[in-house]
Amino acid sequence: MFTSKKKIIKKEKSYLLNIAALLIHMAKIDENFTNIEEKIIEKYLLELGANEQDLSSLIEDSKKIEKESNQILDFTREIKKMNETEKINIIETLWRIIFSNKDEDMYESNLMRRLGGLLYIDSKTMGDIKEKIKKEFLK
Repeated sequence: MFTSKKKIIKKEKSYLLNIAALLIHMAKIDENFTNIEEKIIEKYLLELGANEQDLSSLIEDSKKIEKESNQILDFTREIKKMNETEKINIIETLWRIIFSNKDEDMYESNLMRRLGGLLYIDSKTMGDIKEKIKKEFLK
């Protein structure tokens, strides 16, 4: 059985929308969504294969999805199915968003603890990733 190209594109867009919505949620959780955070999100989405011409509409659609959602489970369903390396890349990007303003607040920390559990990333790995990214930003 062949899968149509349209279905594949729709699945890829859903995947990117959910990842972007999660990243946007993290950027907004401290009530200070900065241009630096948006640039980090854009860069990561491009690394994942987002089309540069469609990037702004992808971000806008993801902002709407994030705003209309009342739980992070909506964003993590597809991410759970990813391999460990892909999950770690997302976790690294989330920490980059947090440390882009040189500060980590309790809401961000709490969300990261919850995401570690939801994405099946053990606390040691989460801590190692956090320290690695923290060193990048707090040199």
